[in-house]
Amino acid sequence: MVTSDGLSVWYTIQVSPHSRIQEAIFERGDRLPSDEECRRWLDLLIVGAKATEAPGFPGAMTRRFEAFERNPELEAPIA
Repeated sequence: MVTSDGLSVWYTIQVSPHSRIQEAIFERGDRLPSDEECRRWLDLLIVGAKATEAPGFPGAMTRRFEAFERNPELEAPIA
């Protein structure tokens, strides 16, 4: 989605029998997205987990947040 003020918002979710990964990406062509605008979207997108910002490249106009959820009871034993 691209908002009326030019913020691109991407959201993906990966699901397996024992884990779930949620990822939200925010991008602007003119500047780095602010904490406030990212937080507003994160509160709507990332549900049931705490999102952590992933490291980015210097000078990038993109911010990426991830939330990992695991259910160890459903994971295969480590040999």
